[in-house]
Amino acid sequence: MSKLTNVWVFSDNRDRYAELLAGARQWGAKVNVLVQRGDAVPAIKPLGADVLYVLEEKSALQRVENYAETLVSLIEKPAVQSLPTTLILLPATKRSKALAARLGVLLEAAIVNDVTALSVSDEGTFAEHRMYGGLAFGREKIMTSIAIVTLAPGVVEPIAANPAHDCPVYQANYVAPRQEILCKERRTKSLSSVDLSKAKRVVGVGRGLVAQADLSMVQDLATLLGAEVGCSRPIAEGEHWMERERYIGVSGVLLKSDLYLTLGISGQIQHMVGGNGAKTIVAINKDKKAPIFKYADYGLVGDIYKVVPALIAQLTR
Repeated sequence: MSKLTNVWVFSDNRDRYAELLAGARQWGAKVNVLVQRGDAVPAIKPLGADVLYVLEEKSALQRVENYAETLVSLIEKPAVQSLPTTLILLPATKRSKALAARLGVLLEAAIVNDVTALSVSDEGTFAEHRMYGGLAFGREKIMTSIAIVTLAPGVVEPIAANPAHDCPVYQANYVAPRQEILCKERRTKSLSSVDLSKAKRVVGVGRGLVAQADLSMVQDLATLLGAEVGCSRPIAEGEHWMERERYIGVSGVLLKSDLYLTLGISGQIQHMVGGNGAKTIVAINKDKKAPIFKYADYGLVGDIYKVVPALIAQLTR
């Protein structure tokens, strides 16, 4: 497989660099990495960049979107607008998508968001992404000399750090946009530290759960299985019983787990877009006609309030 000449990697979330660098190494000959702060260099350098740039931080309240012009000053735009030779690789976060939009305008480059697969060959550069709320996947051939991609989590395995790896580090001068987006204040909010896209085992709960207090039963089972707990959208965004970071679905987390055990989840397509990436799906639902059984490798028709305590009892024997 041929490779693109240059890949530029930037993330507003440091935890995504290992995954982005793994993809960059796969798709590009030269990997250039940009980081927002100098204190990130020791953690990012071992991941295999050829060149590392530290963006000049103007303020603790600086918005990611304001770095578009700075990135453009570093990225050499090919003279001929043909098939891609350069890839700008970003995570599929809200801030990085906003940055991608500004870069697309400034560089006259094609953008594909929420990419679930990327291929580079002699036939061209193709990006696959979710469409119609996850009901289908589209495959796009990128026709501009610079391709901008926001990568969905869990698409590639994170690259392993090599402490012996070294690369040059440069300071990038800040280029102010004509109109900066100003952040006047930041307020902390409690966030879950869980990243379900990296979990090997996940127990998911849906509307079959009657009360928030019953989550303790689910957590007990997950602990015995060595699993993380996730949920369907109504549990996180309707009832607010769990953090938004635990929502599995088309606009939530995409699982890559070895096991996904669903409890009282009906299995609508919007949820299964997030859950279908699991290697083994086990479904427990009292409705034998629930769509989840069409996706499950193993299914059990039963009331989770009877099945889960029975499983806990068996696992603790």
